[in-house]
Amino acid sequence: MLKQLNAIYPIRYTALGLCVFGLLLSLFVWIGFGLARGLTLLLAALVVLGVYDLLQRRHSVLRNYPVIGHLRFVFEYIRPEIRQYFIESDSESLPFSRAQRSLVYQRAKGEPDNRPFGTMLDVGLRGYEWINHSVAPTRLPSHDFRITIGPDTAQPYSASVFNISAMSFGALSANAILALNLGARRGGFAHDTGEGSISQHHRVHGGDLIWEIGSGYFGCRHPDGSFDPERFAHNARDPQVKMIELKMSQGAKPGHGGVLPGPKVTPEIAEARGVPVGQECVSPSAHSAFSNPIEMMHFIGLLRELSGGKPTGFKLCIGHPWEWFAMVKAMLLTGITPDFIVVDGAEGGTGAAPVEFSDHVGTPLQEGLLLVHNTLKGVGLREKVRIGCAGKVITAFDLARMMALGADWCNAGRGFMLALGCIQAQSCHTGNCPTGVTTQDPLRQQALVVPDKATRVTNFHHSTLHALRELVQAAGLAHPSDIQAHHIVRRVSDTEVRLLSNLVMQISPGALFGPLESLHPVFRLYWPLADAHSFQAQPAQTRPA
Repeated sequence: MLKQLNAIYPIRYTALGLCVFGLLLSLFVWIGFGLARGLTLLLAALVVLGVYDLLQRRHSVLRNYPVIGHLRFVFEYIRPEIRQYFIESDSESLPFSRAQRSLVYQRAKGEPDNRPFGTMLDVGLRGYEWINHSVAPTRLPSHDFRITIGPDTAQPYSASVFNISAMSFGALSANAILALNLGARRGGFAHDTGEGSISQHHRVHGGDLIWEIGSGYFGCRHPDGSFDPERFAHNARDPQVKMIELKMSQGAKPGHGGVLPGPKVTPEIAEARGVPVGQECVSPSAHSAFSNPIEMMHFIGLLRELSGGKPTGFKLCIGHPWEWFAMVKAMLLTGITPDFIVVDGAEGGTGAAPVEFSDHVGTPLQEGLLLVHNTLKGVGLREKVRIGCAGKVITAFDLARMMALGADWCNAGRGFMLALGCIQAQSCHTGNCPTGVTTQDPLRQQALVVPDKATRVTNFHHSTLHALRELVQAAGLAHPSDIQAHHIVRRVSDTEVRLLSNLVMQISPGALFGPLESLHPVFRLYWPLADAHSFQAQPAQTRPA
């Protein structure tokens, strides 16, 4: 009944509706009895304000919640005391701090992000990190830092070092996809489709796409859900598609899979995914196109061939170390290497996941990235394979730190969502997103004005890389790829600081071809268990695990 009522008259417009009703009533009292003049003028002003809220294009919250939405900005204005106790009392459960969100909003809006009185962080607190500067800083001509992915392929891609992470149409609204892709095109960076495939909204503005292929093979599947090479080739050869990314797992819920209920499979979503309208859409927890690491590498080679030679790689959140090692051994055995690997940390977000998966499944980004980087070094493949990463990367220092740990580029999801206007209402799974970012409700998503939000997406990317350039210059370097672990320092106690290079795992190039005794325990224990022909550990040697 509530849903039917909401379809006829959106309940979120109740404040404006009450103002209109009150205005009509007060007008009757004023005209008939000469009373309530002041109240009439006040209500008239509120009605005018509500109409303005519906028509303005700057604030999504006000377009969805006219009149009453201003309370949010009132609380923001009198921060931090009131905002801290009434709005953000549960701030520890939110993905980003107030300072981080404020920074994104400022950069997205093109506002200055400088602040007075120095750092707000406690530099004496354990875990505080900084990048060492040089007395001979460099001067770089541009902040448009790029890397070449797949230099030996037929269609190598010159990618920005900061791109939009995988978020599917269906999880995000049509307007959100339109704004992200337009922002990416204007800013010259890439937009990952997520496993929901390429929708009509991804194609409107022509921004560079990374097509993610999940276990559901959406956009390239037979009716039974198996992989369809012909459909894949048709979509993959679209000039807008720059790279192919095979999704093995995602940080937010690795090993879980997913189900999109039938009522949510709209005609637009069905068209993009290649599934029937109104029927339950299943994304299995494992792939059906291959069953072991050898077959996985051959499948990657097939995807590269069918795409016309575009850079092809895979994304994973590190789980059992021997499974990752088995993939590397399969690369060596087959001679087929991915052009890139994206490491998704357990910090990664999603529209909905079981709490236990979000909190306690998957390897955090730092440990996963270090393991991938060092393993590829240890077998001599690091120069052939580019590494991307994702997982709460939002500031320029985050980018610098991940590059110090071995990443070639970084992806961000929630940072770009904040740029779209997301206020972290954490109602993504309900369809009631107040800013139109994660809803399929046509009326709600109209609150997100595509040209305005696309500009904010571009601004956020531009300002973040501008800040990265300043960090690189201050360190006396020429490119973010020059940042190494010894450039980052961490306080480990009240009286001691250590270089990051002395705290994290590092192995020498080719070390995995020699004795393992001197290597990190993860290599000593699990490298011998890995089998290129199976994702399982070798049965006779599982005791050390």
